[in-house]
Amino acid sequence: MLREKWNTGWKISKSGDSPMMAAVSGMQGEEESLILPHDAMIHEKRTKETKNQHQTGFYPGGCYTYTKTFDVPGEWKEKTVRIEFEGVYTNARVFINGDYAGGHPYGYTEFSICADDFLNYGSMNTVQVIANNSAEENSRWYSGSGIYRNVNILVGNQIHIEENGVRISTPEIEEDLAVAEVEVDIQNQGTEKKRVELQLRITDKNNNVVGQERVPVTMFAGSKEHTRSRIQIESPLLWSCETPDLYECHAVVMDGDTVVDETKETFGIRTLSLTAKKGLRINGKEVKLRGSCIHHDNGVIGACTLEKAEQRRIRQLKEAGFNCIRSSHHPASRALLDACDREGILVLDELFDCWTRSKNNNDYAQYFTEYWEKDAEHLVAKDYNHPSVIMYISGNEIQEAGTAKGAQLNRIVTEKFHSLDAARYVTVAINGLLACMDCMGDIMCDITGMTMEQMMAMQAQAEAPSSDAGSDAANGSTDLMKGPMADAFAANHILTETLEEFSSVTDLVGYNYLTSRHEMEHELYPNRVILGTETLPSDIVRLWKIVKENPHVIGDMTWTGYDYLGEAGSGVFYYDGRQGFMPNWPISVAYMGDIDIIGYRRPMSYFREIVFGLRKEPFIAVERLNHYGEKPIQSAWIWKDEIASWTWDGYEGKPAVVNVYSDAAEVELFLNGKSLGRRPAGEENDYMASFETVYEAGKLEAVNYRKGTEAEKNCLISAASEVELCVEADNRVLKADGADLAYLTVSLKDAQGNQNLQAVKEVTVTVEGAGTLQGFGSADPATENYYDNTTWETYDGYLLAVVRAGMQAGEIRVSFEAPGCEKKEVVLEVQ
Repeated sequence: MLREKWNTGWKISKSGDSPMMAAVSGMQGEEESLILPHDAMIHEKRTKETKNQHQTGFYPGGCYTYTKTFDVPGEWKEKTVRIEFEGVYTNARVFINGDYAGGHPYGYTEFSICADDFLNYGSMNTVQVIANNSAEENSRWYSGSGIYRNVNILVGNQIHIEENGVRISTPEIEEDLAVAEVEVDIQNQGTEKKRVELQLRITDKNNNVVGQERVPVTMFAGSKEHTRSRIQIESPLLWSCETPDLYECHAVVMDGDTVVDETKETFGIRTLSLTAKKGLRINGKEVKLRGSCIHHDNGVIGACTLEKAEQRRIRQLKEAGFNCIRSSHHPASRALLDACDREGILVLDELFDCWTRSKNNNDYAQYFTEYWEKDAEHLVAKDYNHPSVIMYISGNEIQEAGTAKGAQLNRIVTEKFHSLDAARYVTVAINGLLACMDCMGDIMCDITGMTMEQMMAMQAQAEAPSSDAGSDAANGSTDLMKGPMADAFAANHILTETLEEFSSVTDLVGYNYLTSRHEMEHELYPNRVILGTETLPSDIVRLWKIVKENPHVIGDMTWTGYDYLGEAGSGVFYYDGRQGFMPNWPISVAYMGDIDIIGYRRPMSYFREIVFGLRKEPFIAVERLNHYGEKPIQSAWIWKDEIASWTWDGYEGKPAVVNVYSDAAEVELFLNGKSLGRRPAGEENDYMASFETVYEAGKLEAVNYRKGTEAEKNCLISAASEVELCVEADNRVLKADGADLAYLTVSLKDAQGNQNLQAVKEVTVTVEGAGTLQGFGSADPATENYYDNTTWETYDGYLLAVVRAGMQAGEIRVSFEAPGCEKKEVVLEVQ
């Protein structure tokens, strides 16, 4: 059955939990027509009073009803119809012509509805989808609301290939020959026996046929037949991060000369192996995971999952040096996996944030025992043909990890994954703090040598983080996340004993913030493979050295490569006494990504690229002069409050700290041609040389020295205070499909083209013609503005406008205006 996007012709209304109420009570009092996908939460008014508070960025949830009226031809009576939802957040219920047709509680896994029993053939029909996200405190991050991923319709004959019914693996691969094993499930819903022929054709990236097979199948009445074919492919092009070559398998069911059903699946040819001695190997070559954890929102457009948005984010992460993502803490979208397949990014696809123990008052723990197996099946069915997916993560920071019952459940869940997909690896991300809450006192006494009474007295005097969520309390325990105390905790024998059974279950062990265990694990368990499933960005130098020197440590997954909404303010530098992981209104953004929510690479991103060995040019980062000498309160997830700018009007003669990041043995810093010194850098000095000077406008230049010889250079140039708007569009030709996007980055530059990150302009955007404004805003974490607004102030010199194509061809005229600046207009073509 071929998928056809079913995203047009919907209306949305917000109301109580009733389809009848929804029909008469709409958002803002009126129904709104829209093209899916659609994130309703991003359009909600943020409020300080919401129970979600900082966890969702002060966005409240709600109950939303989506309605679509559609024509059902009379000939569909002899067919079967399924409606597939790639993601509805959350507690979805589907009604067709007023009758309940099915539902799904989890907001991140796909589900489908068989519509056959509910349709009125030869007339108009109505489908209603209720997404009930009104139970606040169900997510620890920005979840979005409503139908935020694609809806698809699948129409097939009585004999048809089942939904997700084509599974492709490549069990045998040699340099000159590979075998693609194609499994196909064919269903006969009719009452007659039929002999059909399954035709399989495999084509390469140039559409050349490289393999084919014909399979005769007798379809008995009411039966499902499973076929398995081995198709040879000569001179196979192997999929890898460097060469993400893809193939397409076209499966066609023929009844004589008539096409009964068909479908297409993309796949890649590659091998995986995993051992403590040789690490992770793809196509026989060792691969170290330069990884990033990511949440699922797309910044200023919220959780709306559009293909271009996912592709842009993945491309930016790869350009920043990452080769792997972890979909924390939710199953990834099809669009994200497609982008990873094309761009050559490896994926660790994660199923849950919790199992039976809650982290939030209304989270998915209440549904886990009843639905987890079905959710695992949905996840694997979606992922199976994607070469980018190399691993499943069954859960994040599971609190049951310290118990025997938790270990038993881990075995059950892990075996479920292996039964569904034997070719990929399974792990679980372990947080020692959450797993050892019951014995934390014993561990701390063992580390410090204090008695329990002394420990309790000290704890009573301390100011503990205040939060309703246990995970917030753990995150706020900064002293146990980094430094000597964290290392002592991670290496403690009580922790080892507590986690031993749970850790022994999976193919490899994923550790969150337990860096000191990475090397010692090899002595304790010589066959064990380790992955840092979640780590601190500021610890990258030590982490990457461990990864490079230990084959059994296959990589590092930083938290986080891309900034996100929710967990608001956890990465903000506070100079006013506040703390992260607290309800710090009006902050809505986590503010801890290497790349911010509008796509700007922060200095940490370039530093990481140097540590990875992927960048030779030095990078200059300046600690913000307006906070010189101040000591901020910061969480363990952030490092330095700096920016790549040498424009600081009003700070002439004031002290400045300049950090130069470099893998060279030495770097020299020049200010307007005058040397500020030559200092050691490179790995032995944590890839950094720090200089203190006074601000003087002009040219700041860093020079690498390798073996005493001048090498790579980089510079920052002060910009004039008079600036003009500069607009750059990543795409000027869009498809008229209602989903294509153009990203327009607005910056401020002087007459010589130098970017001024200090200047602030209030910019207004106008969109006219064959498209709409999907979102507009800055990376400012503390703004009270909203992404539907057409007027924003620049933050650190930038703004981002996202324009979405409509369904009709034509032009989109996007104009930007700011006081004192010439109006800028960009014309986009929709075809």
